[in-house]
Amino acid sequence: MIKILLLEDDKILSETLIELLESEDFSITHVEDGEMAIDATFVSDFDLLLLDVNVPLLNGFEFLKSLRDSGNSTPAIFLTALSDVASLSYGFEVGVDDYIKKPFDFDELLIRINALLRKSYNTYNENIIMGDFTFNIQKNELYKDGEFIKLSPYELELTKLFFKNKNNTLIKEFIFDELSHGNEMSEGSLRVHIAKLRKIGLSITTIKGIGYRLA
Repeated sequence: MIKILLLEDDKILSETLIELLESEDFSITHVEDGEMAIDATFVSDFDLLLLDVNVPLLNGFEFLKSLRDSGNSTPAIFLTALSDVASLSYGFEVGVDDYIKKPFDFDELLIRINALLRKSYNTYNENIIMGDFTFNIQKNELYKDGEFIKLSPYELELTKLFFKNKNNTLIKEFIFDELSHGNEMSEGSLRVHIAKLRKIGLSITTIKGIGYRLA
């Protein structure tokens, strides 16, 4: 399931968005201020950020800038009533991927969300195919020969990371940074999860002394 962080302090809009997005099978974490948003990103990885700009404590611009400065590249959309060129320019300067002006059409938001999710996997398609395996970006699910493969939450995150970077070598430090959520991880634990993914048939190669590659 795709995980979205929603930063929005308008209660009615938040409730409406949560209901509509959950009806599309997205998992929503809702926060009302920028500091809560920072805390949420320490606890969990997200596939997409939906951010209001004018929120308490830490505004959307400041929140996103702090994420980008830390190396976080999660796709982000600003949902804002701001429409002046200066705000638009600054938003892209701090690292936003898209803007949608309030009030907006929900179908348009869905189109933009799905386009950004595909872009984060470097594809224009909903599915990424590697041999017998298909990863569905919108559903956040792995299939082998059309059959759904159940994965633990960590194995799913690891699988997503490999499919996002297919045919590229992932150094171990990068994997740890992306998946540790601030918790210390061991190479032994990573090897165990890699072995489980290999057992279902994913062709993950060990690049000695460096990391792993899905090819």
